[in-house]
Amino acid sequence: MAILSIQSHVVYGYAGNTAAVFPLQRLGREVWAVNTVEFSNHTGYGAWQGQVLGASLAEALVQGLEERGVLGNCEAILSGYMGDAEVGQAVMQGVRRVRNINPDALYCCDPVMGDVGRGFYVKPGIPDIFKNQVITLADIITPNQFELEALAGMDTSSLDGARKAMDALHAKGPRVVLVTSFREGISPLGSLNPGDHIDMLVSDGKELYRIRTPELPFTTIMAGSGDLTAAVFLSRYLETRDIRQTLELCAASVYGIMEATFKRKSRELLMIQAQEELVAPSSSFKAVRL
Repeated sequence: MAILSIQSHVVYGYAGNTAAVFPLQRLGREVWAVNTVEFSNHTGYGAWQGQVLGASLAEALVQGLEERGVLGNCEAILSGYMGDAEVGQAVMQGVRRVRNINPDALYCCDPVMGDVGRGFYVKPGIPDIFKNQVITLADIITPNQFELEALAGMDTSSLDGARKAMDALHAKGPRVVLVTSFREGISPLGSLNPGDHIDMLVSDGKELYRIRTPELPFTTIMAGSGDLTAAVFLSRYLETRDIRQTLELCAASVYGIMEATFKRKSRELLMIQAQEELVAPSSSFKAVRL
């Protein structure tokens, strides 16, 4: 069985498929990568070379997989940064193609739109297509706190507000909502001042869990961390089908890689050097039911 990952791609560093494919493979998953963007490096550097590959190529590649008769071997679809609304349509078409052949295939959507302190950094139209179309197809969504607030249209500065926002997203279709970064008492629309800890929240509509890890004081934005988190969470969920266990395994692996990156003062995730953290994390954290 395989995971179809439709995301951006960079030659240098880690973002999009570059940050998702290797972790999935290291966890034993076959991955079919469809790249929607081919850049020299992620845009956080301020300058880059390359181009958006567009929706038509993504559609053609998935069609080619269907023609090979292999889509029945796809157990999950993962999507992240979309570039433009047409790519969003291509992703949804890809999900439907897979499900026409394998109705049990899971779709994990990382609704990449923006972040605390940066605001929206995607093209106009992307937030609406996520909010009104894409997430209605998803089984799992992995927004950060800023994206949770944007999708639900609710204040999430309190835990109760975040819970209500997650419930609102469940009502649109997703069975599992993972909030990849949550800071209680901080408005996602404000500026980011790192604290001593950071939380992740996960809900299946019946149970809500929080896990807390130290917040590492990075001085630059660490691109790819959300892509890494979504990939590891999806792989572990396919393995366990248990949100609490999945959250604990995911948080430990992501923290391990982030900690190694921070200690080496690297601007890019130390995905290769710290790869053992994916399969055997050096730290462990306990999820608490709320």
